[in-house]
Amino acid sequence: MSIVQETPIYRFGDFTLDVTNRELRLGEKRLELNARYFDALALLVREHGRLVAKERFFEEVWADVVVSDSALTQGIKAIRRVLGDDAANPRFIQTVPRHGYRFIAGVSTVARDDTAPLPDGEAAGSPDAASTPATPAAGEAFPSPTRLADRGAAALATALATALAGTLGGAVAGLFGGLLYGFGLAHAPPDPQPGTASILLVLITLSGFLGTMGGFGVGAGIAAAEYAAGGRAAWRIAGAVLGGMLVGGSVKLLGVDAFNLLFGRTPAGITGGMEGAALGLAVGLGAHLGGGFEASPWWRPVAAAAATGAACGVLIVLAGGHLLGGSLDLLARSFAESRLQLDAIGHFFGEVRFGPTTRMVLAAIEGLLFASCVVGALVAARRPRNGLPA
Repeated sequence: MSIVQETPIYRFGDFTLDVTNRELRLGEKRLELNARYFDALALLVREHGRLVAKERFFEEVWADVVVSDSALTQGIKAIRRVLGDDAANPRFIQTVPRHGYRFIAGVSTVARDDTAPLPDGEAAGSPDAASTPATPAAGEAFPSPTRLADRGAAALATALATALAGTLGGAVAGLFGGLLYGFGLAHAPPDPQPGTASILLVLITLSGFLGTMGGFGVGAGIAAAEYAAGGRAAWRIAGAVLGGMLVGGSVKLLGVDAFNLLFGRTPAGITGGMEGAALGLAVGLGAHLGGGFEASPWWRPVAAAAATGAACGVLIVLAGGHLLGGSLDLLARSFAESRLQLDAIGHFFGEVRFGPTTRMVLAAIEGLLFASCVVGALVAARRPRNGLPA
């Protein structure tokens, strides 16, 4: 006959933590805490007095999803709010910079069949009561091979979802970009261009394809970085940059070969690897500055990505690069018989031609659209999985 050891009830300060029944109480009042944050608190209390490394939170609390350090930071903040703790002068949770967290309050354990108040000499939180460390629940300190396999499958599923979300976000950005240029040409003063409907269709198709490929590159780069190295922000940013650069360079190479094959020449300077890397940086850095894909509220990383995307678009032009608008202008000027002339759009910005101001403003809009749509898709894809509040 096997004996099942139940997890004891923990007491610290005026709080009672019943892991089995998943209850945190302050006196008789039941406190609400997000499910993952409850597990994080239980891990801290169970290991009271000992450092709990960040990696252990990711392995035991977020085992089924790859998250960044910001998710853990948000969780600790939420736990501190519920406990009334102060990070600057902690009573319960101490931060160990760059390593993890330690539960510093005294913890006593109560057998499940004995929930009566402790004797005066063993008040919750007293040194004597905390002298016996809690026993970890069976299987938590040493995950079984099956659980490790499940974690690997969950990480792979998260990576695939990340790549797909990035692809969809890029496609949406490309659609909006095509509409922007199509309707801009249709209503450009003084006269709209002939064949506007066909031009609009071509621009939407071309912009949608480029956006989809760019989103796939950035999303796949982030997914690969997370799968290989966890949710660290630096790896995410590096993955986004590398993915954007590889896909951007590949698309440019195919485009150059196609134009050389069909027309015998191709314009120099069309968008490619450098621009893809810059947009990848805008996505990764913007999400990080906004608190990560798991941040709350959800619009913070999206807004930060929009700002960094716009800034990167301007910097691309200042560095001599081109996004979609600049590349289309180069193509139109390289083929005299082309019906596509973007000079008319310059009138919206007080220029006679498709000049530097027009190029810079449109690049900023393109960068804003791409970064915000990709980050928005990644945030939306992860929210049902990580359980963070809105």
